[in-house]
Amino acid sequence: MERAALLAVDREALVEVLLREREQHRAVVAALEAQVAALQAQVADLRARLGQDSSNSSRPPSSDPPGTPRPEAAPGTRRPGGQPGHAGHHRALLPPERVDQVITLRPEWCADCGAPLAAEAGPDDPAEERHQVVELPALAVVAAEYRLAARRCGACGRVTRAGAPAEVGASSFGPRLQAVVALLSGRYRVSRREVVQLLADLWGAELSLGSVAALEQATSAALGPVVAEARAAAQRERVANLDETGWREGRRRAWLWTMVTATLTVFQIAPRRAGEVAKALLGPAWRGIVGSDRFSGYAWLPVCWRAVCWAHLKRDFQALVDRGGAAAPIGTAALAVEREVFELWHRFKRGQLDRRTLQREIEPHQTALWRVLEAGTNGQETKAAGLCWKLLDLWPALWTFVRVEGVEPTNNAAEQALRPAVLWRKGSFGTHTAAGRRFAERLLTVAASCRQQQRNLLEFLVQANQAARLDAMPPSLVIAAD
Repeated sequence: MERAALLAVDREALVEVLLREREQHRAVVAALEAQVAALQAQVADLRARLGQDSSNSSRPPSSDPPGTPRPEAAPGTRRPGGQPGHAGHHRALLPPERVDQVITLRPEWCADCGAPLAAEAGPDDPAEERHQVVELPALAVVAAEYRLAARRCGACGRVTRAGAPAEVGASSFGPRLQAVVALLSGRYRVSRREVVQLLADLWGAELSLGSVAALEQATSAALGPVVAEARAAAQRERVANLDETGWREGRRRAWLWTMVTATLTVFQIAPRRAGEVAKALLGPAWRGIVGSDRFSGYAWLPVCWRAVCWAHLKRDFQALVDRGGAAAPIGTAALAVEREVFELWHRFKRGQLDRRTLQREIEPHQTALWRVLEAGTNGQETKAAGLCWKLLDLWPALWTFVRVEGVEPTNNAAEQALRPAVLWRKGSFGTHTAAGRRFAERLLTVAASCRQQQRNLLEFLVQANQAARLDAMPPSLVIAAD
């Protein structure tokens, strides 16, 4: 009896021990499963990062590694170059008022029988053929020497010397040469040393590196009021696109910002990539629409004032497809909607749809994308769910281009405006001083705005330099309203 009782107690103790060990094993297994899941998520993230390129991230195409696949042309699309049967495009002849010299060549002998030909055209002779040749004149600087005479007054004995004309001032270089220096270094990204060599080769003008830097700063000062006026005018616009890219100032990290409107492009170099820079660029009275990517520096803007870039959305959706797993179907469905949206937009831009029709026909695709994003928020893929939540929060900003005139579905205008500046940064490693920063900001602003307005940049710079020397009103980038 006692032995049976002892066995019963031992059995209960053994069961209790086994149950406790089972719970411990379950806890260990659960911890290991959680660790495996975390490691699998980490591996997926790393694979996604390794697979990033310009098609599924914000990386530029220049950063793509060798062998990155490029989108192939769809079957049946035309090949590059002229197409069979297309109308030829030939160089147009200059109008007579732009021709400096007319040389008439007359045949003297018949090319067939050798008989002499009449000097004057007869009624049966065909019309003259016109062949124009455009050539550059031999370039040379025009050097003017101002001899400032002095005279002693016979009454009081004071010596009075004539002063140089106001348009000349104390400078040894004229306003056009000054403008060319700024154009070469600020617009065409020619190094100062190469500017010195180029001026000597083309015009025979001898300048030092210090003279080039001084002329740059003189042009920068002349453009100061021009750029200030352009910035104030841009802040009064209804629609603007903003973007930013990395910059260097000395050894410090900086950021180059741009603001693009219908007729003006403004640049600013700032030490930070933050919302306060965007606020300063737009100005305190801004109440318009801002097209941009989803950078958090624009989150202070009300959603109804924003227009989210669909080119970035396309890359984000493609990243979900490339990620695979549960994210791939979400990305595939969203890309299908994106294609339909852009097809409608292109038809609208071609004039095949009016705005009311565009709004009506895009509604089913809005509904389809909402359902895709809503389903994505409930999925197990955290990256996809996070993207879907963010886009639902920004939902009205995805469709601003459908509602508001002058708003584009992409931020391409701002991104394209930054490309010349990026090339400048790569060639010169940014700027090194506050004066260099102002020169870069002002030259980039004037060059981009003149290009938008189809104005001659060199002549604009010459006018600005002349106005600065005469203390006169500078030329304006602001187009007066009709």
